[in-house]
Amino acid sequence: MTDSTTAVWFKRHTLAELNALNEDTMAGRLGMEVTEIGPNFVSGRMPVDDRTRQPYGLLHGGASVGLAETLGSLAAAMTVDSSRLLVVGQEINANHIRAVRDGHVTGQARPIHLGGRSQVWSIEIRDEAGRLVCISRLTVAILDRHAQRIAP
Repeated sequence: MTDSTTAVWFKRHTLAELNALNEDTMAGRLGMEVTEIGPNFVSGRMPVDDRTRQPYGLLHGGASVGLAETLGSLAAAMTVDSSRLLVVGQEINANHIRAVRDGHVTGQARPIHLGGRSQVWSIEIRDEAGRLVCISRLTVAILDRHAQRIAP
């Protein structure tokens, strides 16, 4: 794991650039937005509203996982040379700790392992009072962009 001051980015993007990537995606449709880029973390938020609630009126666990994968994937992508490499989600898990009914939740992705072929990210999601709502771990694979049949 990196310490709290070690920069891990191959290329640091702006908030506007990262948020533009999400415009026409699930993340955009659910109202997710990236709010901060630190030396070794990416933070973002998501509303708890009719788009992200399950039938009991609580934040849907799948929405939390979507926020976790979005933040972790964006962070992972900033650590590699995107002209040569791309990152894709390989495995994600989540423990849902606390229910949320409204407002916003905020997530923060931090690296656990930054390898040449895979990365592992920890994502904590908290409510507006700062209480832990969900903890997630995302593993991404690092692939050769030119060997894949994936659109840019």
